[in-house]
Amino acid sequence: MQLDAGAYQRMLGEELRRLREERGLTRRDLNHRLHSDLSLQTLATYELGTRQCSVVRLVELCLALDETPEALLARVGRRYFGTFGTTEAQGVRVDLRRVVRAPHQDLAPFRRWAEGKLAECDDTTGVPHEVHLDAPALRQLAELCGTTTANLLARIRALG
Repeated sequence: MQLDAGAYQRMLGEELRRLREERGLTRRDLNHRLHSDLSLQTLATYELGTRQCSVVRLVELCLALDETPEALLARVGRRYFGTFGTTEAQGVRVDLRRVVRAPHQDLAPFRRWAEGKLAECDDTTGVPHEVHLDAPALRQLAELCGTTTANLLARIRALG
């Protein structure tokens, strides 16, 4: 398999941006945490995936974001390689009842969708409480929830 460096770099940038936003930080806030002369424009290009950063810079960014480089790179790896035939590309089975009970506010659009599907379920229709979400459905739900597909998959798995 050949690495698509551009795609990998974009995924890494998306994960960096997601981490920063999850922590409620602006780029300026992150820059202050770095204690370096890194420009806000450079931070933006890292997040957009249009500029590569050195390994040392990546470690500095991770530390400033209270994240281990290993965890960040593992998520990016799962996303990247998931697009080539692993679980992310194949989809996942979801118990709609667990989604409806999920307390996470960021999953509210997913929860509303699951509530609608469950409203269609009853013993007479035969519509199951468990559904299979394929890759396009996962991407759309992730977008509605304002997250990445990989992160949504992780959240679904955590629901049980």
